[in-house]
Amino acid sequence: MQEFLIAIHRDLTSKNPMPTPEQMKEALKPYQDWIAGIAASNKLVAPPKRWDVDGRVITAPGVVKEGPYAEKKHSIGGLFLIKAKDYDEAVAIAQECPIIKYGAVVEVRMAIVAA
Repeated sequence: MQEFLIAIHRDLTSKNPMPTPEQMKEALKPYQDWIAGIAASNKLVAPPKRWDVDGRVITAPGVVKEGPYAEKKHSIGGLFLIKAKDYDEAVAIAQECPIIKYGAVVEVRMAIVAA
């Protein structure tokens, strides 16, 4: 089994965030159930964590910008680790994220173990 990072990107900072606060409330229970299902199948390595919208981006020595994705609307709404046999399985798990239907973007990255 490989470890995969699941990163959920959402528009948290614009005047019209997507998902809206109402949609996030609607998606909360399905999201919790989705995570519980991953955990029940023994594929959850590290539980989801929420992140602030401020952040800092370092683009060069001594160059620090406030806020991740300063030029874009998407911010990281959550990060967690899962186990899967390959990208196909990890993507299949990620595609079930209920927040996608409200405009969230889910990114999947495989961990590379140093030799």
